[in-house]
Amino acid sequence: MTLQQSRRLQSLLLGTLAWAIAILIFFPIFWMVLTSFKTEIDAFATPPQFIFTPTLENYLHINERSNYFSYAWNSVLISFSATALCLLISVPAAYSMAFYETQRTKGTLLWMLSTKMLPPVGVLMPIYLLAKSMGLLDTRIALIIIYTLINLPIVVWMVYTYFKDIPKDILEAARLDGATLWQEMVRVLLPIAKGGLASTVLLSLILCWNEAFWSLNLTSSNAAPLTALIASYSSPEGLFWAKLSAVSTLACAPILIFGWISQKQLVRGLSFGAVK
Repeated sequence: MTLQQSRRLQSLLLGTLAWAIAILIFFPIFWMVLTSFKTEIDAFATPPQFIFTPTLENYLHINERSNYFSYAWNSVLISFSATALCLLISVPAAYSMAFYETQRTKGTLLWMLSTKMLPPVGVLMPIYLLAKSMGLLDTRIALIIIYTLINLPIVVWMVYTYFKDIPKDILEAARLDGATLWQEMVRVLLPIAKGGLASTVLLSLILCWNEAFWSLNLTSSNAAPLTALIASYSSPEGLFWAKLSAVSTLACAPILIFGWISQKQLVRGLSFGAVK
């Protein structure tokens, strides 16, 4: 076998492996969407049915039972607000640690990341009582604050990593030209790191959108996002798989579409600074 043939075979094997992994990852989503168009009888059928008569009764049931757009609006408002607040805090923090590093910078970053190891149930009671005493139960503000705090360590780490890849000489040149701190941030630093910041925003949005623990424990109806809507379809009578798949499809669709549209920016951001 020649070297060229060996490379073609290797490329073919890698491509086949990549497709196999992609199909394996995508299959649960495909099965969820497929099940959403089944009746409850077809959804419980054994063996699973791939050929069936599709129906929209599950989606009609969701529309009759609950106001989907109210839950969706809560998810959008909470996720985007928490992400914006998280970015507003993390950019100055990452800037100071990346360009004015001290002996305690690494320790601070590790301490921030270690807070993610704390199980949420361990602080549920104090946070619940605090939110209750402040009148923030079942409010969007409570979830925005909580989502910001739980995602802040990851966002600071990501932004810090992107800023560390930017040569300090660029900022020093801007200072020599008379740029203020604000001009240095807005006109020099942020445009260079926009790819990395975009991927950070996307990751934060996904984490906020998918967060279920706090939304289930701190909301009931007024501020409940789509994760709470999904949980409401788990009843004492059992799980209705077709209806649960339909509401899960409606909950996942917006963020999946948003991620698909932004995939190029996401990949560009994740590879930011990989090639010098």
